[in-house]
Amino acid sequence: MTLTWKSPALHLACFAVALISPLFLPSDSRVLAQEHAGQTMELWQGGVPGVTLKADGDVPKLILRKVKSDQPTAGVVILPGGGYGGHAIGHEGHDFADWFESMGVTSVICTYRLRGKGNAGKGYGHPVPMQDAQRAIQTMRANAKQWNLDPNRIGVIGFSAGGHLCSTVSTQFNEGEPASVDPIARVSSRPDFSILCYPVIGFDKPYTHLGSQRNLLGANPDPKLVASLSNESRVTSKTPPTFLFHTAEDKPVPVQNSVQYYLSCIQHNVPVEMHLFPEGRHGLGLATQQAGANQWPALCKDWLKRRGILNK
Repeated sequence: MTLTWKSPALHLACFAVALISPLFLPSDSRVLAQEHAGQTMELWQGGVPGVTLKADGDVPKLILRKVKSDQPTAGVVILPGGGYGGHAIGHEGHDFADWFESMGVTSVICTYRLRGKGNAGKGYGHPVPMQDAQRAIQTMRANAKQWNLDPNRIGVIGFSAGGHLCSTVSTQFNEGEPASVDPIARVSSRPDFSILCYPVIGFDKPYTHLGSQRNLLGANPDPKLVASLSNESRVTSKTPPTFLFHTAEDKPVPVQNSVQYYLSCIQHNVPVEMHLFPEGRHGLGLATQQAGANQWPALCKDWLKRRGILNK
């Protein structure tokens, strides 16, 4: 049975059984060293604060895909998934940079720091990925003039654990420090819109993805910290307008994650639209080969148009 709510939009088939399993991280044919048509830069110019290690995983980067336009465009930070242990940079990174480029939107793929992935040390847990993602948003906003962006149309999209990070920066942000000597730190880290694709949300729920939780927080984390990163509880009226996509067959990250975030947005009067499909595994990306779920990119594009994010 499929239920359809048109305002706000909800396409709901059935709820997946809550299971805990490792995230499926497909091997990407395009890796960071082979990115195309993009400018790669270090996220923290002048060095990462407090970090002297120089392995690739110690230095978060942005891959900029700047579109050509005679007027300022929207910008989006892309946060690939990977369970806070890797980056699915092909189908949840470069593919989406291509997609946003086709809509006239400039993007940056953010390779935020992780737990034990290409690092010289033991890796990075919370709050480091959040700080990197916030910095990526601020970098786009601070470079609005140089990159031909509208600073009031800077959003974020995240997938799986990257969706958890996306929901974290959408519910925990700062307005900037106007007196800072760092021009990037002067601007707000709040995204103007948020797109969550099969996101991990409820860290303190039976349907959480334990692999993501452990990579981010370590073994036996403080329950208060776990609860503070169960992001459906962090939604407020200041949370940006949100689009959610999930499938009922997703077992590693059950659909309840998206549903609870959606309900929290409704409770706090946050503009939100959710599309749930009955079929499709975890980690679909653009879902081009999945009947039904392959509609979601067009639905998201329509949402971006109606929200005034895309140029006319």
